[in-house]
This record gives sequence, structure tokens and C-alpha cells, in this order.
Amino acid sequence: MSATPTPPTVTVLDYGSGNVRSAVRALERAGAAVTLTARPEDVLTADGLVVPGVGAFGSVMAELKNVDALRMIGRRVAGGRPVLGICVGLQVLFEAGVEHGVRQEGMGEWPGTVELLPAAVVPHMGWNTVTAPADSMLFDGVAEERFYFVHSYGVLTWDFDVVQPRMKPPLVTWSEHGAPFIAAVENGPLCATQFHPEKSGDAGARLLRNWVDSLRQAA
Repeated sequence: MSATPTPPTVTVLDYGSGNVRSAVRALERAGAAVTLTARPEDVLTADGLVVPGVGAFGSVMAELKNVDALRMIGRRVAGGRPVLGICVGLQVLFEAGVEHGVRQEGMGEWPGTVELLPAAVVPHMGWNTVTAPADSMLFDGVAEERFYFVHSYGVLTWDFDVVQPRMKPPLVTWSEHGAPFIAAVENGPLCATQFHPEKSGDAGARLLRNWVDSLRQAA
């Protein structure tokens, strides 16, 4: 009788970003062994790291800095170890965010500025479709589904030049509320979604399973 495969380990970064228990439970259902912590040994050594984010861009950046998360996330990405950002956890990966006229520095993993959605009604709250690339790993099997968004700000443009010809260009998924905005990015070990997969029903559960399954391949 074959042994039961060991589940991938996932650390959900615990830095004060509101209620993240739903993300922990959703990742557990997706087949991961999940730890909610900011301990460096767990953040750096887990098969996957999830960076949730709720609230304002500036406050999330300040809270991440308080637990030395910027350095740890940078080390993981540089070492090719998977990271998944969710909601503001996607936004802080960009160069900057502008809220109420104030520009604040982001992590700068990707070029672009987080800004107010140009829509008649904000926040953008509820279910929306996405337009995903055909070879997306995250959206395999759910590219036609709807996902749950709660946000007033987003990234409206994508301008990322791949310098190394052998590098695979990032895969960018879009949605729309007032204007097209980035709904997800897949860039080697670094992935992120503007929507909340843990609140997106069966489609979100499948997306998280896709990501957890990719950790087995990366291990």
C-alpha cells in the first residue's frame, strides 16, 4: 500500500491584517498544512507563503515592515520559493500606492501604481468575471468563473519589460470596474490575486488547489 503524500507546508503571514482565518481554512481544504505566523523560520522555509492584505496600502506596508516581511518576501522570491499575495497583498507588490492624494512606496516587485478605480461606485464589491491567459496555472479549470472582489483601488496599467530573453514573461489576468484593472499576476514563484479566492466559492477553492498543487511540483 502506497504511503499518503505529505501535504505541502504553507505559512500564512500573520502581521495584523484583520481576519485571516478564512484563508487558513481554505488553504487547509486545498490540501496544505497551514501555519499562521510571522516567525522567520516558518516564513522562509515553508513550501509556500501567503501574504493576505486588508485595509489601506500604507498601513499594510507599515505592518509588513514591522515584522521584517519585506526582507523575508524578497529572500523567498530571489530563491524561487513560491509566494501568493491576496487583495492588498497584491497591491503592495507594485512600486507605489496613491490613496487620498498621498503616494506611498510599495515593494517594487512589479512596476505600476495602485490608484482609485475610476468607477461611479466604489468600493468594487461583489462577484466579477476575469480574463485570464490561456496558459494560466492559477485559473486552470476556472477561467470562465466569477470571483469575489472587495476593493476601491487597483492597478490600471501593466508595463513590464522582460530583459532576459530566456525568462518567461509574467501572465496577467484582468477584470473591469469602471476601467480594466489587474485581477491577478503569475510571475515565476510570485503570484497574486486582487480578489479573495478564500471567499470565492468553488472557483476560489479550485484556484487555491491549483496553487497548492504547484508547490508539490516546485518542492
